[in-house]
Amino acid sequence: MNLAKILAISGKPGLYELKVQTRTGFVAESLIDGKKITVNLKSNVSLLSEISIYTYEGEKPLTEVMQQIAVKENKGQAISHKEDNATLAAYFKEILPTYDEERVYPSDIKKVLNWYNTLQAKGLVTDLAPAVEEAKEEAPAVEEKPKKAPAAKKAPAKKAAAKKEE
Repeated sequence: MNLAKILAISGKPGLYELKVQTRTGFVAESLIDGKKITVNLKSNVSLLSEISIYTYEGEKPLTEVMQQIAVKENKGQAISHKEDNATLAAYFKEILPTYDEERVYPSDIKKVLNWYNTLQAKGLVTDLAPAVEEAKEEAPAVEEKPKKAPAAKKAPAKKAAAKKEE
């Protein structure tokens, strides 16, 4: 599955699928109940494909973490996100042994497991492996060009004249 169209909207429970972009925002459909909502551009929206989990080696894309959960659970449901924090941390340590325990909070682990279980219930977990491979193939090597320093702005003539008089 391509997580590029799956959204987490701040203040709204669950996950949403991007349906249509509009002039003032977009229309999203809830993966939980199928209701469509309109979301304006001022809302805090996160694409699941853009989310990463901190590890000691850097950041690991959420797609890869979810793929590891799918492999561990044989594409079945993961443990409930309502388990106690110690159980969740131990489970997440099995999935991602190098996750940064100081920067990944129990609430983050709960979100990941809740999102995974939501996607699995909708049958969207089956295609996670190809999405990981496609993302790696599609990402071309982009060469960064050195940026030039911005040109110094000149002060308006009125202000410069006022400064000379003082």
